[in-house]
Amino acid sequence: MSSPNVLSSLLTHFLLLSFLAIGGASTTIPDMHRFLVESNAWMSDAQFSAMYAISQAAPGPNILFVALFGWQVAGLAGAIVGMIGICGPSSVIALGFEYFAGRSPQARWPGLIRRGLATLTIGLLFSTGWILAASVDHRWTAVAVTVVTIGLMLKTKVHPLVLVALGAGAGVMGLV
Repeated sequence: MSSPNVLSSLLTHFLLLSFLAIGGASTTIPDMHRFLVESNAWMSDAQFSAMYAISQAAPGPNILFVALFGWQVAGLAGAIVGMIGICGPSSVIALGFEYFAGRSPQARWPGLIRRGLATLTIGLLFSTGWILAASVDHRWTAVAVTVVTIGLMLKTKVHPLVLVALGAGAGVMGLV
């Protein structure tokens, strides 16, 4: 499946997504889902969610999911192209920003930009959660677990691993 057209399409799309990857590549999950699952049917909802979950549970950088998606689409070449696409532009922009911000430490603009981008990042992360939950929460019990987890995350200081363990327990019991 690693034809030049597939690799070119993957590279182009991930290069463009890199400009939106404010707060990390996880913020681009909704559009990756649209591109990989809905538009091109290169993988199913279940495969997409499973690869994302595996990449987040595995040791290493949290951007591993991009390599897994690329691998699924076009093998090793797809993994390499995906990583170059998503990391390249955003890395250059981040380095440039820090270079210029460091040259004027008393300036207000770096802090204003960071605060503005933080708000955008929160919205993008919520949309990521929505896409991932919608792709796997097909039973009312799964929706209930998701809603309770979100509520606990927002209102308490419960450690996320406790919530993961509780979710795993619900899965083992066949509730989700």
